[in-house]
Amino acid sequence: MTTDSTRLGESGTQQRLPRRRALVRATAATVAAGITGFVVGARGRPAASPDDASPASSAPEMTVSARGSRQAGVDRPVQPQQHVALSVYDLPAAAHPNAPGSDFVRRNGRLLAELGTRVLTLTTHGGDAALGGFPPGDLTVTVGVGPRVVTAVDKGLPGARELPRFTREEMPDSARGGDLMVQVCGSDPQVVTLADGALRAWLVKHSAAPSWAQHGFRPSARPGRAGQRVLMRNLLGFLDGIVVPRTPAELEREVWLPGPARVRGGTVAVVRRLRLDVARFLAQDLAHQERVIGRRREDGAPLSGGGPDAPMDLGAKSAQGRYLVPAMAHARRASPNGTGSGLMLRRGYSYANGPEDRGLLFICFQRELRTFVATQQRLDDGDDLSAFATATASGTFLVLPGFSAERPLGASLFP
Repeated sequence: MTTDSTRLGESGTQQRLPRRRALVRATAATVAAGITGFVVGARGRPAASPDDASPASSAPEMTVSARGSRQAGVDRPVQPQQHVALSVYDLPAAAHPNAPGSDFVRRNGRLLAELGTRVLTLTTHGGDAALGGFPPGDLTVTVGVGPRVVTAVDKGLPGARELPRFTREEMPDSARGGDLMVQVCGSDPQVVTLADGALRAWLVKHSAAPSWAQHGFRPSARPGRAGQRVLMRNLLGFLDGIVVPRTPAELEREVWLPGPARVRGGTVAVVRRLRLDVARFLAQDLAHQERVIGRRREDGAPLSGGGPDAPMDLGAKSAQGRYLVPAMAHARRASPNGTGSGLMLRRGYSYANGPEDRGLLFICFQRELRTFVATQQRLDDGDDLSAFATATASGTFLVLPGFSAERPLGASLFP
C-alpha cells in the first residue's frame, strides 16, 4: 500500500500526490531556500520570526485555485509563497484611447479574457505543457491593469489615478507606471520561472511590450498557528510588514473594493522596487539600526516596550524625556496613527540583482491609493530609513475581480 501526501483541489477538497514526488519537491525547495533565503540574525545565527520553525517544504504541497470572486495571490494563500516573478507591460496605444468603445478598450478586453484562460490552464495540475511536466503546486498568477487602461473605461473608477513622484527615486520612464501587471508566485522557483516565461512569450506575441520585471524571494518558514501569516525578514535583518490587516473583517475594510459593481472583489496594488544600501546599514551598530527602524531586530518588538505583538506607543518617553521610538524612526513615520490612512496588506520580497543592487520588492494591496500615498509622503518628509533606500521602479494597478472559465478575467470591466 502506497503512502501519499495531499494537496488542496480547486473546490477545497484534498487531492493526492505520490509520496515520492512530494519528497523530491520538498528536497528541491529546501535546496533553493538555502541558496536564496538565508538571513543572519543578531548573534550570527539564522534569523527566525517567533513562529518560524522548519522550511515550508516540510508541509504538504497545496494547490491554490485561480477561480473565485477574488484573484489568488493577494490574501490567498495566507502565507505568501517563497518566490515571485513580477512583470510590468505596456499595451499598444489607440488613436483615441479615452473614447468610449474605442479599439483600445475592446482589444484589451479580449486580451485579458484570453490571459485569464491561460492562467487557469497554468494553475491546473497537468494542464499546461509550458511547465515541462512540473505540477503547478501552489502557483498563483495575479493580474492588474494600470491607470491608462482604467481611465479608458471610466476615469471615476478606483485605479484610475497615477502615483505621484516621490523623493529618492532613480528610475527611467520605462520603469514608472505601466498598463499591465502580472505577479507570479510559487514555492518552486522552477515553476515560477517557467510560468512567468510562458506568460511573457504569450503577451509579447499579443503585442504587449515588457517594461520592467523583478524576481524576488522570501526566507522559508512554515505557517505558525492555523491561518496565521508569518512575517519575513528583509535583507537588513528586520521583520517586514508587521502592521497589516489580519482578520477577515480588517481585510474587507482595508483591502477589498466593495464597489462599484464592475470592480467589486478587486483591490488597488502598489509595487515599488527599492534598492537598499545593505552594506552601509549593516555597518551601523545594532542599537543604531534599531533606532532607525523603531523596533528590535530580534523579534520586531517596538522600542516603546512590550513584546512582538505589543502596539507601538508613540507617546512613550524615557526618564530623560526622549521618545523611546525616535521621532524619525521608520516605524513611527509609517504608522497609520501618524498618516491618518488605512492599513496596507504587505506582500514584500527581497531581491538580489548583484552586489550593488539588492533590496526589497515592495508590494502592497489596499482599498484606496491614498493609503499608500499618504504614508510615502510622510516618509518623504522625514524618515531615517530613507537614507538607505532608493526607488528604482514603481507603479500602481487595479487588481481585477476574480474570474473563472465561465466569467472571463476582466469581464466586469470590459463587458
